[in-house]
Amino acid sequence: MSKRLQVILPDPEMSDIQRFAKREGLTVGEWVRRALRDARASRPVIDAETKLKAVRHGAQYSFPTADVEQMLNEIERGYEG
Repeated sequence: MSKRLQVILPDPEMSDIQRFAKREGLTVGEWVRRALRDARASRPVIDAETKLKAVRHGAQYSFPTADVEQMLNEIERGYEG
């Protein structure tokens, strides 16, 4: 389902947007839809506090680890059987 969005812009701003859209061969509506998609895509989906909480939770554990080269060698040996 689609929804209509009305945005009131000052004339100079609207003129700029019309010029940008024309330069890209787009309607103003399509140019605005793309600009909104780009703006949404550049924002994180999860807020920073939730991410930090997950990192702090994971940092409570102590997992075995090794040198990177050693781990890669062990993985490769696993592929070889």
